[in-house]
Amino acid sequence: MRLDEYLHRELVLPDLQATTKAAVLEEMTAALAAHDSGVDAKKALAVLLDRESLGTTGIGDGVAIPHGKLAGLDHIIVCVGRSSRGVDFAALDFKPCSIFFLVLAPEQVTGMHLRILAHISRLLKDDSFRREFEDARDRDSIYALLQSV
Repeated sequence: MRLDEYLHRELVLPDLQATTKAAVLEEMTAALAAHDSGVDAKKALAVLLDRESLGTTGIGDGVAIPHGKLAGLDHIIVCVGRSSRGVDFAALDFKPCSIFFLVLAPEQVTGMHLRILAHISRLLKDDSFRREFEDARDRDSIYALLQSV
């Protein structure tokens, strides 16, 4: 499986401005909606906030993988963000998150959605990958890194 099948260059956000969990999700869903007419930013944000209310998607080591299923969406889409300041995302290790992989899937999709989440999780457990991601200069550098995995 290749992550770049679900990720477009325009959905790599190398310098998130948001400073709260809700604002990160809002900034990322706005980018999704601007790129893809099949995404309603308000509905996507509501789905992600509902998911966060069940338990944080901040998995630790500076990483969060917010995800959810969106009614009306007909394909899986990924948005990637980086915050130079870090954001309190209520992560399991209580540390700020700086790497965000947002995954939205259609309601009827289960298997592929879970495989993508597992793939992202495996990538982000690798210290050297996280360092490369954090050290990447810009959108193109991050996108090139993600095309190689």
